Amino acid sequence: MDRYPPIADHGLVGDLQTAALVSSQGVVDWFAAPRFDSPSIFAALLDHDRGGYLRLAPERPDATCKQLYYPDTAILVTRFLSPDGVGEVLDFMPPDRTRTATDRHTLVRGIRAVRGTVDFTLECRPRFDYGRAEHELELGENGALFRAPGLDGHLQSTFPLERDGQDVRAKVTLRAGEIGGAVFTVCASGGEAPAPPTVDGLNGQFEDVALFWRHWLRQSHYRGRWPERVHRSAITLKLLTYAPTGALIAAATTGLPEQVGGERNWDYRFTWIRDGSLSVRAMLDLGFVEEATAFVHWLTDRLREREGKEEEPLQTMYRIDGNPDLPEETLDHFEGYRGSYPVRIGNGAADQLQLDIYGEALYAVSQGAEIAQQASFEGWQAMARTLDWFADAWDRPDEGIWETRGGRQDFTYSRVMSWVALDHGLRLAESFRRPADLERWRKARDAVFEQIMERGWSEQERAFVQHYDGEVLDASLLLMPRVGFIAPRDRAWLSTLDAMDRKLVSDSLVYRYDPAASPDGLRGSEGTFSMCTFLYVDALARAGRLSQARYTFEKMQTYANHVGLFAEEIGPSGEQLGNFPQAFTHLSLIMAAITLDEALDAEERR
Repeated sequence: MDRYPPIADHGLVGDLQTAALVSSQGVVDWFAAPRFDSPSIFAALLDHDRGGYLRLAPERPDATCKQLYYPDTAILVTRFLSPDGVGEVLDFMPPDRTRTATDRHTLVRGIRAVRGTVDFTLECRPRFDYGRAEHELELGENGALFRAPGLDGHLQSTFPLERDGQDVRAKVTLRAGEIGGAVFTVCASGGEAPAPPTVDGLNGQFEDVALFWRHWLRQSHYRGRWPERVHRSAITLKLLTYAPTGALIAAATTGLPEQVGGERNWDYRFTWIRDGSLSVRAMLDLGFVEEATAFVHWLTDRLREREGKEEEPLQTMYRIDGNPDLPEETLDHFEGYRGSYPVRIGNGAADQLQLDIYGEALYAVSQGAEIAQQASFEGWQAMARTLDWFADAWDRPDEGIWETRGGRQDFTYSRVMSWVALDHGLRLAESFRRPADLERWRKARDAVFEQIMERGWSEQERAFVQHYDGEVLDASLLLMPRVGFIAPRDRAWLSTLDAMDRKLVSDSLVYRYDPAASPDGLRGSEGTFSMCTFLYVDALARAGRLSQARYTFEKMQTYANHVGLFAEEIGPSGEQLGNFPQAFTHLSLIMAAITLDEALDAEERR
């Protein structure tokens, strides 16, 4: 077992309330429960010795490992090929169908011998509360019970388990055609123990979970050129959505580095207004109206709950249940992925001022009649009062989309999204004949536009720039044509695109900005930002540069991992960096694919 496998060397399984990472070596090295943002139970990915893991794999260290998803599902198949035989581990979590928050979650690990004879080894070494809580083991006929403060972990299997201190080991030999498995269930202390697994029961659960995902995916309208990539991204977004509230988390993990050995290690298991709002368009375009609507309802609840309070109507991010408290702390006892310290939980950027979120929020609400028509009058009133306030509050420096910690600036992207907030508010009011101070909003919108054109443009670079007091380029501005601020073939925009080609693009991969030219208050560097590369594809396609757009999109697919997943960034040697998998990357992949499909179809019709 590698101490720290590559970040990309994992698949994701989940039940729509939490998720686990499984390496291609058969190791669950990340699992937090009972929610995405709960303390970890297995976190060997952040500290091999202290984090805990659940390994189920053949004994032979020379076995070749292969991993894939069972088609059109979130069931992960890890295959081990050796001279003695071929074995498989099938990982999945029965998905939440009730949309009711629960403390009980089950990770199923089925095993089978496909050819020959396979000797499997199991090691279960949970480390509750990020490895800070001790546990006691009770081992009996029905399996193992790990007792920790406030939480129980039940491990049951179709084969005998052996004590290893306060942990568990086991060995089992399967011959071709034989099936077995182990089930890890977490629940509140004193919760009822699950029934021991049986071969028939494991087969039944597998079929049930496969049916769930295939039934869900049949809603997709996508008929374009990249169905496997697009549908894998859609399933990933669904896996990163907390079913009880409809909130989308940014990524399944915390603390994975943007530079190995560096300090840019953040907790992404929360709901960013920005990420969730942009996912609405991606999901609607695919036909997943229910998911898009659920997030918008979550979003309007956030607007309503702060009405009448002397604070910003929205903050950058929240917990999945809408809780705004995300205090940031460091896990000093964890060494971090390959020594990438500090490991942080919580996120201090929640308290930052990021004005772009109001644009993304209104962009989400206005994306489809299916959503806008469902908005309650009370919801509209909350939005209208927010825009009344925003019409007077938009002209302020902020920390910007990238959550820099180097001081506030007049970021151009924040102003663009301020324009979007007011413009889309006007569209909603006029389309659905809702009461609104249209003149006030219109005056503010036009003032934002004029300011951007006057101060956000650099004659030196012949491009729109990151903020008003510099000449640095910023890839977030690739969204300008998509949100309607500027025509995609406007001369000023094409010139900006050319400047980005020169300054931010490296072999088709796109950097967010140059931290050396625009200090962000953090040490170290980072890789190219995968979401920005897909936004670049989108912008190229809209600009009519279809050959370049398609080649860039196809090249980007070569950086996906073996099961089609992306982290946040791509490093200098093509390695994936940052938290994994990242929702922003997958939703922008969907957006880029749909835009590119439409542009290519239009060209073929000419």
